[in-house]
Amino acid sequence: MANQTTEPIPLIAIDGPAASGKSTVGRLLAEQLNYLYLDTGCMYRAVTWATLQQEFDVEDETAVIQLAQEIEIEIFPVRDGEADGRHYTVLVAGQDITWQLRTPAVDANVSQVSSYLGVRQEMVKRQRAFGERGAVVMVGRDIGTVVMPDAPLKLYITASAEERARRRTRDRQAQGHTASYDDILADVLRRDQIDSNREHSPLRPAADAILIDSTDQPPAAIVNAILQMLKEPVNGN
Repeated sequence: MANQTTEPIPLIAIDGPAASGKSTVGRLLAEQLNYLYLDTGCMYRAVTWATLQQEFDVEDETAVIQLAQEIEIEIFPVRDGEADGRHYTVLVAGQDITWQLRTPAVDANVSQVSSYLGVRQEMVKRQRAFGERGAVVMVGRDIGTVVMPDAPLKLYITASAEERARRRTRDRQAQGHTASYDDILADVLRRDQIDSNREHSPLRPAADAILIDSTDQPPAAIVNAILQMLKEPVNGN
């Protein structure tokens, strides 16, 4: 006999390449659902920032993995007095590094750092602890395939490389960084190559993920479509 349920989904997994719009969609969706928004990419960025800050060679896999295992990373929702445009606060060893996570230097090295198995294993362990609490929108590159493969709703958000480069260029300029569209497009394509072909947890949609192309869609429209999706009863036997 078929049953229908509209019980809240405890975890929504959102994956996709750099600048696909997945973080914006995830954040807005979490706000609408009153869920925790966890951008797992900021954890890899935090490790990358610490690696560069300590002047380690990002090619030194052993040193980077050890740092990832030892580093203290805390992630908080936006708090009073932090109305500077941030969507969360990231502390490393108690230091607020939220805005340092989006610098060109971190952009250029995060794919290398996150390609190391030991780094990914440590971050995945921390991410799963968040996911097991429930009421989470978790965003990254391997949430539906590796971190939370049993997530009841998996989304894969993408966009053309050119559109993603335009978005990243606008973001860089808004943050006061010099930004060349051609250079950023080349970096987007390079990161796609690394992320999609790395040995451990390559970027790819889960087999049961819903694919969403955000190239010509504003984030609000995508969020509304997802919310409508969540209202539809799930049939089961």
